[in-house]
This record gives sequence, C-alpha cells and structure tokens, in this order.
Amino acid sequence: MRNHSTASPAAVASPAAPLIDVGINLAHDSYDADREAVLARAEAAGVVQMVITGSTLESTRRALALARAHPGRLFATAGVHPHHASELGAQREAELEELARAPEVVAVGECGLDYYRDFSPRDAQRRAFHRQLELALRLGKPVFLHQREAHADFVAILHEHAPAWRGVAHCFTGSAEELSCYLELGLAIGITGWICDERRGSHLAALMPKIPAGRLLVETDGPYLLPRDVRPKPASRRNEPAFLPRIAATVARARGETLESLARSSSAAARALFQLPELGLCPPGATASEN
Repeated sequence: MRNHSTASPAAVASPAAPLIDVGINLAHDSYDADREAVLARAEAAGVVQMVITGSTLESTRRALALARAHPGRLFATAGVHPHHASELGAQREAELEELARAPEVVAVGECGLDYYRDFSPRDAQRRAFHRQLELALRLGKPVFLHQREAHADFVAILHEHAPAWRGVAHCFTGSAEELSCYLELGLAIGITGWICDERRGSHLAALMPKIPAGRLLVETDGPYLLPRDVRPKPASRRNEPAFLPRIAATVARARGETLESLARSSSAAARALFQLPELGLCPPGATASEN
C-alpha cells in the first residue's frame, strides 16, 4: 500500500461557514498511514464534521470505532453496499441491526442497487436493499442510498416500503428526470467531485439550481472521485475531506450563490437529516468530558 503520510493537498479556499462531509470512506485502508493528518487537514480547510460510510459489516465496525474515538466530529452509517449484497445472510442481518442501533450511527446504508458492476447477483441486491430499508424504518433512521444503472427498480423498491423517505441519494450523477423523482420521494441529494469533471459531470451544473437549499448536501466520497480541477494533483490521486471546499465552490457557482451561503445551507441540511449535534455540544452516546 502506498504511504500517504507525507501527502499535502493543494491549497483550497475555505468558506467562512463550516462544511460537513456527508460521505467519506474514512475507514478505507488508504488512510491508515495518515488518518489523523487527514482529519487535521480537513479541520484546517473548514470541514468540521464527517459521516463515515459503512459499506460492509467490517467497514461499518471500523467507521463506528472512528466515530466513537472522535465524538461530535465523526459519525457513521451502517450498511451493506450492493456490491456485497450476496454476503448479507440472516446472521449478518442481525449483526448489521446491532451495529445500526448504535447512537453514533446516523443512517442505514450505503445500500441500494448497482446494475453497472453487478458484483452481486441482481436478485441478491434487491433482497439486501429490501432488508436494509426495513431496518431503517424499524429504527427510525434515514437511509444512505446508492444507485447506478438501476433507477426503475431502485425507485419501485423505495415506493414499495414508504411513500416518502428521509435520506440522501448519495453521489448523485443522474438526469433531470431522476433528480425530480428523488426530490418527489423526499430525498436529499449528495453532490461529489463528479461535478468538477468536465468530461462526465458538466450536465450537473444546470441541475444545481433545481435542488432546494434544504435538500442539497456535499460529500467527497474519498478516497474516490478526486476533483479533476485539483492543482497540483496529489501523487496518490487519493481524495480526502480537505478538498470538500473545492466541490462546494463548484456547486455554489452553478447555483449563483456564494460559497459561504452554500456552506451554511448544506451544513444545516446535513445536521437536520442526520440529527448531528451542533459543534461543542455532547453527541448521543458520549459524555461531556469526551469532547
């Protein structure tokens, strides 16, 4: 594994208002060598809270451990990505529910459908998606959703379980029609560095004004999706939360608003959806002395 400990991200203008990264795979082993430095760079860039994505039982456990080690700053999701859906048998469902009940877990997922890769059979993906939606409703927690090349089945399954949802369409890269559908379902929309990619993400700029301020979230999805406009590019090509202001600035320009305005509204939307504490307040499951 490449050592990232000497990596230093390109300078990023930080907004006056703090940002929240609602989707970061901080438990990924690419951060093992310098995770605390990554957190320090994020804080210096104005990223004050993060939601760590759980995509398997193992990564969920690591995400939960990180959240417990940094109360009030880091939070976790608990889920099984559609790539790993075939691993979710009855025993693992029980283990997932136990993890999802932790107060530091603020959403169920990453869950959904991925017909682009088909790393798990589609029937297994649909079954795992059903089970995790049932879990979210049972626990009263929002969902952290993944969909790629599976829009029709994805929406049909969501409608089957509830007429409307609290949750986020993570890493949205879709069409105007898909956006309208997700907004009608009540979902928030997560925007990543994909919008900074002039080859694949240019269509997203025109869609940004269509998203209500209270439903627009920003995320890095690190270590993936390094914004293409980062200069100089890190040798590792690894994305990290310190680059979130760059993504937020691109979104703000597309919406015709200031970076500070976008930072304020997206952070407020993230706190409302995931019930995150204000900075300095003791989060659920922690004691005041831990902060």
